Amino acid sequence: MPDEYRTVAHAGVHETEVNRSRFLCALAPAATEREAQDFIASVRKEHTDATHNCFAYVIGADASIQKASDDGEPGGTAGAPMLQMLLRRDMRYAVAVVTRYYGGVKLGAGGLIRAYGGAVGEALDVLGTITRRRFRLATVTVDHQRAGKLQNDLRSTGREVRDVRYAEAVTIEIGLPDADVPAFEAWLADVTAGTAGFELGGEAYGDA
Repeated sequence: MPDEYRTVAHAGVHETEVNRSRFLCALAPAATEREAQDFIASVRKEHTDATHNCFAYVIGADASIQKASDDGEPGGTAGAPMLQMLLRRDMRYAVAVVTRYYGGVKLGAGGLIRAYGGAVGEALDVLGTITRRRFRLATVTVDHQRAGKLQNDLRSTGREVRDVRYAEAVTIEIGLPDADVPAFEAWLADVTAGTAGFELGGEAYGDA
């Protein structure tokens, strides 16, 4: 698994014009292939009168799922350059749909490739991207007396507190970079006088 990847900050649309053809690039984050397909379907439904609705998406932190469609444009002139732009920008869990309204001037294969790839690149620049970094889930168990101060200490040292559960003891779930685990265990033992429990869990991705 890669240590980090980038994805779309939020769903949005950016429009460009090339030789009187309008290119509307709709971008969105997509956690699953189904989410990507649903987004594509919603854009197509909104633009049923468009000349083409071409798409590309990349799912998985390791880019394990990659799909693209030219939607009637000459083979390799739309979906492929859109997909290449997503990959070049290290985008993951992201879907792009470029809707074209033909303006009466043929662009040729090279022009189409530049227009479709460029529409995605410009939309990424305008709408923005975020970096998500791999971390280790960890659970800290502490008594009620120390819980409040420990939560404040965790937040003041920049640790991400993901969840807090109150029972006989207080369970605090946090996210840690792998490299920080030994130093964190030593810090935790110090601030709780060795009374806190600590257990490592699985891996996940969070905002950097």
